[in-house]
Amino acid sequence: MAINEPSFQGEGKPWKVLVIGAGIGGLSAGIALRKQGYDVEMIEKDPEWTVYGVGIIQQNNVIRAMYELGVIDDYIDAGYGFDHVKIFAPNGMEVAKIPLPPLVEGYPANAGIARPALQKVLAENTKKSGAEIRLGLTAAEINDRGDYVDVTFSDGSKGRYDLVIGADGVYSQTRSTLFPDIPGPEFTGQSVWRYNFDRPEDMEGLHVYNGKIGVGLVPMSEDKIYMFVTTPEPTRPYFEKSTLAQEMKDRLQQACHTLHHYADDITDNDGVVYRPLEWLMIEGDWHKGRVALLGDAVHSTTPHLGQGAGLAIEDALVIADELSKASTPIQAFENYRNRRFERCDYVVKNSLAICYGQLGKGPLVDNSKATAECVAVVAKPI
Repeated sequence: MAINEPSFQGEGKPWKVLVIGAGIGGLSAGIALRKQGYDVEMIEKDPEWTVYGVGIIQQNNVIRAMYELGVIDDYIDAGYGFDHVKIFAPNGMEVAKIPLPPLVEGYPANAGIARPALQKVLAENTKKSGAEIRLGLTAAEINDRGDYVDVTFSDGSKGRYDLVIGADGVYSQTRSTLFPDIPGPEFTGQSVWRYNFDRPEDMEGLHVYNGKIGVGLVPMSEDKIYMFVTTPEPTRPYFEKSTLAQEMKDRLQQACHTLHHYADDITDNDGVVYRPLEWLMIEGDWHKGRVALLGDAVHSTTPHLGQGAGLAIEDALVIADELSKASTPIQAFENYRNRRFERCDYVVKNSLAICYGQLGKGPLVDNSKATAECVAVVAKPI
């Protein structure tokens, strides 16, 4: 079948699925849906399929999710496993060491991994699963006909699907199409700066530093760690790329004094990843008819509890599971939202509370207590 010819599987399974967005959530959905036997087509608007080069924290619930996706060994080999998080006071004193219990026997509790390495693992396994991935495309029109969905793509080609899943991020075009009256993400007043460094030999777990300038150090390979620095930026300033290294240096000097030496190694403007922090939590339906949303498109969290990508991966597993059990996509989407809402809402709201505490917009949150509580919450079955 030529890609511009619509096809339709009908109400009988296996359903034909379009996934919009080939990031962490979309790729995880592609793998999970193929494991259930669905015919999966994916589109990604970025023709180069690029991802920025810093790291990401993956907690024990994500290790479990990777095991369920069937990619655990590739994933662990590409990252760095660890089993604890250390919390430091603003003066540099260690105030807590929180053990992170593993959820999958024989594998680490947590992992840090470079984002390009994570994408490579997920992309290779998505391709291996038999899902079709088309780059440089968006969904120009999505028309739910009741019994199927017609999609017109940005290159003029068309497709007909039993259901569509929008995994196209915090600025989701799919969300805007489904729910044009829902406001977009809200800026918190805080931004995050990220940069990679050589890994100190004695750093074997996540280090989190409290204070108005929050800092985290995350091992992501035998050789590398990445640092994230959260800073108040109430005016949401824009920075020229040529100034990013100096801007991050200046802000790090306001953080815990034991971290100041890292500023000397922030030399590459292109290596600095700067992002204003936003949040989004859709309280109502996560679908409209045969079109549903997952990941940042429906619940975008700040990084303070390290769960943004993990929630998207879990979404993918749950939506595939509910589709396998339901008689219609609409029933599956309702069950998926009901299973996911409480956990996602917890992470978004408690991450935001830490953020607002750092900004003086709310009570200061004890990071050690919040982290331990979150670990217990997300360890529960999805």
